[in-house]
Amino acid sequence: MPTKSLARRGVLFVLSSPSGAGKSTIARMLLEADRDIAMSVSATTRPMRPGEVDGRDYHFVELEQFRQMVRDDEFLEWAHVFDHRYGSPRQPIEDMLGSGKDVLFDIDWQGAQQLYQKAGGDVVRVFILPPSVEELGRRLARRGTDDQAVIDGRMARAASEISHWDGYDYVLINDDVQACFDQVLTILKAERLRRSRQTGLIGFARKLMAPQS
Repeated sequence: MPTKSLARRGVLFVLSSPSGAGKSTIARMLLEADRDIAMSVSATTRPMRPGEVDGRDYHFVELEQFRQMVRDDEFLEWAHVFDHRYGSPRQPIEDMLGSGKDVLFDIDWQGAQQLYQKAGGDVVRVFILPPSVEELGRRLARRGTDDQAVIDGRMARAASEISHWDGYDYVLINDDVQACFDQVLTILKAERLRRSRQTGLIGFARKLMAPQS
């Protein structure tokens, strides 16, 4: 017999990691495996990379447009990373939550902190660590999308990013991508079941407690 489905609040599900530690791969796997979660597509001022599509991978905007969006409070969070700006537009996220979707964020620790300050209990923060610094460097080199100077910059930044691990609800080590993904999926499913998110639970429980005629 199927489990009764109760109304619930959506989850704002954050994945963060140093560049190259695997958060984007795991995010893609999560979107493919679970139809009830949708990606928050960030706006960015960085140039489009080969193979990327505007509106799917990012909303690519000019710097002055981004600044205007900040002034108009159109972002739930935004950050300045690697000489470019990234932000999560508020309206599409609210639209997804209104349609019953959970929302997935592939953002850094600054964005996760801002999002938590604004959305509080709806936010679940997961930080993904690489198994070693050496493996992180190998993964960045294998991607083949950046030159050595950019890779060196990302490696230099990794220690600073990792230092914020204790600001997250869950911290995982990605030494095997499938095992790490399984853990992420388990966290998402458990967080959906939190009593505080089950908005339909109060009415359901009251019906069960009501005197029987």
